[in-house]
Amino acid sequence: MTEQDDNDKKVQQFLDLNRKSARGKFKIYIGMSAGVGKTYRMLQEAHKLLENGVNIKVGYVETHGRQETQALMDGLPVVPRREVFYKGKRLEELDVQAVLLLHPDVVIVDELAHTNIPGSKNEKRWQDVLDILDAGIDVISAVNIQHIESINEDVKQITGVEVKERIPDKMLQIADEVVNIDLTADELITRLKEGKIYDHTKVQQALQNFFQPDQILQLRELALKEVAGQVERKVDYQVTAKKNPYRHERFLACVSSNYQIAQRIIRKTARLASYYNSQWYVLYVQSSKESAEKIPLATQRHLINNFKNATELGAEVIQKKDDNIAAAIMEMVNEKQITTICIGKPHLNLFQIILKTSVFNQLLKTLSKNNIDIVIFS
Repeated sequence: MTEQDDNDKKVQQFLDLNRKSARGKFKIYIGMSAGVGKTYRMLQEAHKLLENGVNIKVGYVETHGRQETQALMDGLPVVPRREVFYKGKRLEELDVQAVLLLHPDVVIVDELAHTNIPGSKNEKRWQDVLDILDAGIDVISAVNIQHIESINEDVKQITGVEVKERIPDKMLQIADEVVNIDLTADELITRLKEGKIYDHTKVQQALQNFFQPDQILQLRELALKEVAGQVERKVDYQVTAKKNPYRHERFLACVSSNYQIAQRIIRKTARLASYYNSQWYVLYVQSSKESAEKIPLATQRHLINNFKNATELGAEVIQKKDDNIAAAIMEMVNEKQITTICIGKPHLNLFQIILKTSVFNQLLKTLSKNNIDIVIFS
């Protein structure tokens, strides 16, 4: 089979996939960093679809001035961008309403983690994509590994930089196809030095900062693991489970008002829930010591941000008022048929409170009797 035949076959497979439900089909190209070729591959696919008679539009593509990528825009039908004036500047955004009105079969939407200009219908572009999918339009998009919410801490440890623009893991979970665009560190650095990623004036600075071989290698590993994990979960969910159904997992993340620890517990529980393709919940038990009148406004804002983050990651957030935290957890375990409780390490206030209560032994007995696990995160 020639490369041309192989490409045509892949395009046909995507076309065959997209007529099975009213909701649009979703394909994501994922990579370890800028410059690996995600947008280039999307545009190549767009040309193949166009040649096959598919009504495809380019909703938003960012070429970053890369000549090879820019050349692929020629001949593709483009949805005009929405122009917005913000703080005296003329800015451009994806025109979601135009896409919905034109209603193509497939639309290309780049930069999935992008934050929209204030005043837009949605805060994030990934939310725009959900609206487009709900309208029955197929979407092909792209994102870098460092923008995935639940591995934000891992990326920060590798690069020393906290990425602000992030997408919830559910965007990968709902994707019908996730494709990793992979390059070795040497290949990526060669592309950088040749000026194929950034302007030559920025190359040296990039080499000293983000584009260091050890960092690229670790990010590459993250990308490969993420895509492999998505494939494994899809196999478990769609194939293996039909033959050998396994226990359906339900996770409960128990958090306090400590912002950073709660954020870490939420992200790690999200990863577990994603791995098992399971429902999960976040429980915050507000004791009388943490009433709205007694905790600072900043802490209350952090709580709200954590709840919002958990919701975006796919959790159902539950808030209860109770001075008996262990009893509140037991009640939730029974109500939601929880299989695994996730908490922070022992110095966490929540854990200390549980240890001091007389019902802790009862909690352990209940968990043991119902084969419920406790995961203590570092």
